[in-house]
Amino acid sequence: MPDWRYVLAGLLTMFAVTLLLRAAPFVLLGRLRESGLLRFLAATMPAGVMVILTVYTLRDVPLAEAGPAAAGLAATLGLHLWRRNALLSIVAGTAVYMLALNLT
Repeated sequence: MPDWRYVLAGLLTMFAVTLLLRAAPFVLLGRLRESGLLRFLAATMPAGVMVILTVYTLRDVPLAEAGPAAAGLAATLGLHLWRRNALLSIVAGTAVYMLALNLT
């Protein structure tokens, strides 16, 4: 059994490292809040991530069997452009895709 001082030193070290790692993003974000790069990333990242996810999802769909995927994509895109509600467009697009997939 290790000495209690050794265990206490290990626990205090783990506590300090965990606290510093959890506080670091907030400290750094406070300094970067007025950064032009951060504003640019905040404006472009959501659309970029959605494009990457869409391409990754549709890359293995054969063109001959793309009907349900195209219907789901069209429903998602149309609803999002109309209502600007991500949750609604994703849920409805998934429902249209599943319905089209089961009807074909």
